[in-house]
Amino acid sequence: MYVRTGTPAFDELIPRITRFLEQDLLEVNIDGEKIRGYRSPDARSIWIRNYSDMMRALRYTESDLKSTVKHFADNQARNGRIFDYFTTFPEKLPCERENWTKYVRTPVEADTEFRFIKAAWLAWQATGDDAFIRELMPSFERALGYVKGGRYFDNEAYLFRRPYTIDTWDFAYTAGKHDWLQFQIDDNTFWGYFHGDNSGYYEAFHFMSYWYAMFGDKIRSAKWRDRALKLRKSMNSTCFNGSFYTHFVKQTPVTIEGVDEASQLSLSNPAAINRGAATPQIASAIISEYMKRRETTSAFAEWFSIDPPFPPGIFGDYKLSRGAYCNGGIMPLTGGELARAALEYGYEHYGIDILMRYYDLIAANGETYLWYFPDGKPSTVETSTSPEAKPTDGWGSSAMLYAFIEGLVGIQDKDKLYRRVRICPRWTAAGIEKAEAEIGYKSSGAYVRYEYTRSADRMTIRLSGSYEYIQLSLPVPENCVAKDLLINGKERKYLIASINSSTYITADADLTGECEVILKLERKKVARK
Repeated sequence: MYVRTGTPAFDELIPRITRFLEQDLLEVNIDGEKIRGYRSPDARSIWIRNYSDMMRALRYTESDLKSTVKHFADNQARNGRIFDYFTTFPEKLPCERENWTKYVRTPVEADTEFRFIKAAWLAWQATGDDAFIRELMPSFERALGYVKGGRYFDNEAYLFRRPYTIDTWDFAYTAGKHDWLQFQIDDNTFWGYFHGDNSGYYEAFHFMSYWYAMFGDKIRSAKWRDRALKLRKSMNSTCFNGSFYTHFVKQTPVTIEGVDEASQLSLSNPAAINRGAATPQIASAIISEYMKRRETTSAFAEWFSIDPPFPPGIFGDYKLSRGAYCNGGIMPLTGGELARAALEYGYEHYGIDILMRYYDLIAANGETYLWYFPDGKPSTVETSTSPEAKPTDGWGSSAMLYAFIEGLVGIQDKDKLYRRVRICPRWTAAGIEKAEAEIGYKSSGAYVRYEYTRSADRMTIRLSGSYEYIQLSLPVPENCVAKDLLINGKERKYLIASINSSTYITADADLTGECEVILKLERKKVARK
């Protein structure tokens, strides 16, 4: 896997992030079963939330993508509940020394089940193993039945709900009625709708629909598709406030003094865009809000966990000061999601700017952290609520790699094994005239390779790979108009699509083997005054 452009910020991003991920490998042996997982940056354990997001990068570099997913499935509770994480290592040193095999679920979280299904989707894309998914379908149904059939779902509003947490985090606000971080649900729980849960389940419902269609069950496929569309409608009408998704839409009335809750922008906003839950209009509004805050914030980056933060300590731990961790810390995880969204929705220069700023951050000392203080200081064990603060954070770095490969390099798998692939290189926005890229899955060997060149009158892409169908989305340079599109020498019809200030031509073709795509360009004529 490589990208070659002659620009270090682009050419070195893949190898640098790959090295971070290599240091996050966590191999465990449970009941004689060898499991290759990747650890959380702040604890020596395998969390499904971190792992499922990290798989957006790991699918390119790791050959074993199924053992961790299978282990979560094998240890699923009878009622469908999925554990948050498992570990065989002591976690709270020095007081905890036992190397137990430990499984943990924090009850205030409502998102674990959709993350489990997302991990399975990414494993399937890279391996192409239909039998693996067929075997897991009953597990997926039980998992979704658990969250949809119990206290985490409001049938009347048709929305998932949870206790009042900071975005996707695992401890709840108690108004001082608990003496530390509150992970349990009790009579004092403040309930509400969190947009990140709903966007995640929207995407998971679509995965279910896709798989059932693949297995020939049209009735169940349609049922999950309809559920997804209904959830999206409810989420967007209830949670979107005109500029972004409200952090927490309350069911239980409560006011937290010392913060303007209505203005709080939390990290799952750009994730909702990438999951497909946000409409193009909502996506544009969210990205514009981040761009505005970048201009006004005193922080070194606008990749907030939440902004503005809550008053210090109100969630039960004094370490959760303003600007620390999930209470206003600056997270590459947010930046990666935001870059991916920006590149997709016509804010290419902004998305590229985020990637280049992240490269500068990691190139300075070869380190990357889960979060930074607004002044740029990295997290430490002393300032975190977690037992570790590794300088090889795979959660945020994998989000940046996801944005780079799918957003800028522009290779997106729309099915599995790159059989149906979208080609959308956005090098024009980066000022790159020549680029080579090869992106593939280590577990299966499926790949796509291209050579890209751009001159004054044409854009040329020479493709090879595992594809059987390609969808082209080619950006038209600002000072040009699109003319003829040639695929293997034959002229093809195309559509012109505009998103914000960007213009793309779109076309598709059933193709295998080597392929040459040429888009002829003509400079716009400048009207004389």
